[in-house]
Amino acid sequence: MHRTVHRPHLLARPVVVALAAAVALTATACTKSEDDASDKQQSSTAAADTEQKVVTPKPGSKGCTIDAYGAEKIDLKNATVGFSQSEKEANPFRIAETRSIKDEAEKRGVKLLTANAQSQFSKQISDVQDLLAKGADLLVIAPLNSDGWDPVLQAAAAKKVPIITIDRKINAEPCKDYVSFIASDFVEQGRRAADQMIAATGGRGEVAILLGAAGNNVTTERTEGFKERIAEKAPDLKVVFEQTGDFAREKGQQVTEQLIQSKPGIKGIYAENDEMGLGAVAALKGAGKKPGDIEIITVDGTRNAVQGLVDGWISGVIESNPRFGPLAFQTLDTFTKGGEVPQDIIIQDSAYDADNAKQDIGKAY
Repeated sequence: MHRTVHRPHLLARPVVVALAAAVALTATACTKSEDDASDKQQSSTAAADTEQKVVTPKPGSKGCTIDAYGAEKIDLKNATVGFSQSEKEANPFRIAETRSIKDEAEKRGVKLLTANAQSQFSKQISDVQDLLAKGADLLVIAPLNSDGWDPVLQAAAAKKVPIITIDRKINAEPCKDYVSFIASDFVEQGRRAADQMIAATGGRGEVAILLGAAGNNVTTERTEGFKERIAEKAPDLKVVFEQTGDFAREKGQQVTEQLIQSKPGIKGIYAENDEMGLGAVAALKGAGKKPGDIEIITVDGTRNAVQGLVDGWISGVIESNPRFGPLAFQTLDTFTKGGEVPQDIIIQDSAYDADNAKQDIGKAY
């Protein structure tokens, strides 16, 4: 089946709107969580200043209604929502994301079916098909990969089941194959990480990129934004090493061990998520390095990474907010009642640096 790929038009300098009850496109969620058990409590009790804020939609941005999508109106309170998680919940981002979805379903009294693909794409496809077979009326999917979703999209279309994707984009047609995509501006995250790297290194030297998993838009766009900003603002800062760490701490450590052997003069490491960044820290400690010997910039905002910043091992952390529950369910609620929702819902993320890490660590997940 031929599908048109639509990528969101993201704003370089987003204007943020306050939280609102309606979802015409100001909605709320929370922030990120971490790999210890405290995430559960924090995700459900996040303060107002840690909640997700939605970027004001660009004039002319497209919306989607249930009539245009071809589904039937349904009362969310009487619906069954299926949630497909992509990765093993050893990753703090996924812990916080799943907790947020479960908390919001419980808060709203909505029946929720969940499945975890354990980082296996073939399992995620069968998981979603199983959720449909079990009677899911609506689907929220955190995709492992961006491509390869045709079997699920066809099965959902046959049953007229609306789909919302979070965090990673499915390469398909919005308001036809899926309703809305909710995520951060990953290109902008890469740019902001580059700004922190430039500040940490003085804009000179050799740096490495620990790439996220292949096959999804997060890796592609975080890399794009980083390189774009480096080329624009710091041409004397050279990316001399790129290798995937699969968004995993152990792999990030292994790749960094190879890196410091092959590139002993490396000045900075851009890790495209906190887990890989924390793996890099472990590798540097194992090699006898000291805090600040190699500047590390990461993306996520987990408590462990922000603590690494406080301790001097990490130089900057760009937040990527995983608490999608309130925003995902508000979007579903508006959509199922016949209201219009944006096809691309982009959230604004904060950042941590040496100036705010200690005082703001309580906001991390």
